[in-house]
Amino acid sequence: MASLKEIKGRIGSVKSTLKITSAMKMVSSAKLHKAQQAIGSMLPYQRQLSAMLNDLLADYASKLAEGKVEPVSLGGFSENRPEVRNVAVLAFASNSSLCGAFNANAARKTLETVREIEVSGASVTVFAAGKKMSEALRKNGIPISGDYHSLVEKPSYSGAAELASMLMEGFLDGRFDRVELVYNHFASTASQPPVREVFLPAVLPAAAPGSSGNPLYIVEPSLPELLLELLPKVLKLKVYTALLDTVAAEHAARTVAMQTATDNGNDILRDLTLEYNKGRQQRITSEILDIVGGSMV
Repeated sequence: MASLKEIKGRIGSVKSTLKITSAMKMVSSAKLHKAQQAIGSMLPYQRQLSAMLNDLLADYASKLAEGKVEPVSLGGFSENRPEVRNVAVLAFASNSSLCGAFNANAARKTLETVREIEVSGASVTVFAAGKKMSEALRKNGIPISGDYHSLVEKPSYSGAAELASMLMEGFLDGRFDRVELVYNHFASTASQPPVREVFLPAVLPAAAPGSSGNPLYIVEPSLPELLLELLPKVLKLKVYTALLDTVAAEHAARTVAMQTATDNGNDILRDLTLEYNKGRQQRITSEILDIVGGSMV
């Protein structure tokens, strides 16, 4: 059994740790609230822009079938290559730890993605956003073609758009036949599942049978030109959405992890306090017995 001095020292250590975990939980909770506000402010714009693109694409498909517009390739962003030889993977994680299994789940999903692509016979080019992702990939012998950890530290649309443009240019000039994203999705404070989705080629909606287009839009100078301008914006916004999703998921995971650590610390503190009080009681009882026994001699 540990001495009272040792138990008292452990109690002091646990109390110090609890101060740290409680503070980290409060900070992560505040950052999560800010990240949720950022997503909440961006989502209406993203949804409206995507809905507008879908309506215009349906209108374009309808007019194309009627021979009212000339066919365009939409910049090649929707081109499905007959043979996929080179795949780019953009993987997101955090720059720091103490967020439970957040980084481990993202890294595991990325490694599964890379192995699956390699098994198919294609080569993989990996871009990492987050120091923990870079560390995990290098540890597993996977070279990194670009590290964008500053984006995770300070998320910005301009940075995400620049990264998206680089991937889009690589797809258009043939360096990549497919581009995929891997990140943790912020489903809720308690759930941040890793997801994998195709970024390029872009999946475009088809016109519904008998559709005559959407009469709500007056398009100038022409429908194809507007689509060529709008589609890259939607793609850039998709990368920015994945970035914000990752940041919100990270703070949610850290909030839960620090709450769990605090709860466990309180349980340990309660057990140590009980053990200390029992030991102290035993010592007092032993001393009383010694005194009584000595007086009877």
